Amino acid sequence: MGHLLWSGIVPADRAEQVVRQLMSPDMFSGWGVRTLSREERRYNALGYHLGTVWPHDNSIAALGMARYGFRNEVNRISLAMFEAAEQFGHRLPEALSGYARDLMLFPVPYPTACSPQAWASGAPLALLRAMLDLHPVDGRLTLDPDIPGEFGRMTAERVRAFGRCWTIEAVGRTGYIRLEDV
Repeated sequence: MGHLLWSGIVPADRAEQVVRQLMSPDMFSGWGVRTLSREERRYNALGYHLGTVWPHDNSIAALGMARYGFRNEVNRISLAMFEAAEQFGHRLPEALSGYARDLMLFPVPYPTACSPQAWASGAPLALLRAMLDLHPVDGRLTLDPDIPGEFGRMTAERVRAFGRCWTIEAVGRTGYIRLEDV
């Protein structure tokens, strides 16, 4: 469902219902959105696509939620993913278990998850983009940040776009983009 939000195919008047389902306790483990609701008969917290949490899927869902303006939910997923990453040496695995966070002190790794995994390594960048609401528009970058207090100030230097380098800085709901002199 998060991929549908990302694609923009969900009518605006239905987006809230999709987001509400994704963030429900049946789908959101506290470490991320599961691949299958724990209310489904086939649910298995360690089943490959039967209830595990995939970082790249969560980042795509977060980008979709940002598209529809669900910034609190973007931040909730982002915080969960970054906190999970701390438990994996700051490197997200391909997948982690779908066990509820309130039952586990740490995210349980999926037994055969690849780490590093290419699409999982891209997830933090997509999550940052969702929190920053960063977009390329007509030869420039636009920014509308909503950065959780837990992250403090975010700064990215030498961001390449349109053949130029940019500096991006944001804290809370304020931020700026500056073209660097190279």
